[in-house]
Amino acid sequence: MADKVKINHEIKAPELRVIEESGSNLGVLTLSQALSKAQELGLDLIEISPLAQPPVAKIMDFGKYQYLQNKKAK
Repeated sequence: MADKVKINHEIKAPELRVIEESGSNLGVLTLSQALSKAQELGLDLIEISPLAQPPVAKIMDFGKYQYLQNKKAK
């Protein structure tokens, strides 16, 4: 994976479409709302589709995300 994935405070978009780890859509939230929701759940906010309008972010464990991406790449 060539491009670096932005997580938590690296994300600069003012609004994000947020998806929970379970796959349920939380809708469009501000960056601060999305970060506090992720923190509340003890997980990371990961920008998975930066070019979408608004960008799509998923709340999940970053280690698990990296594992799934590496597995997909092989």
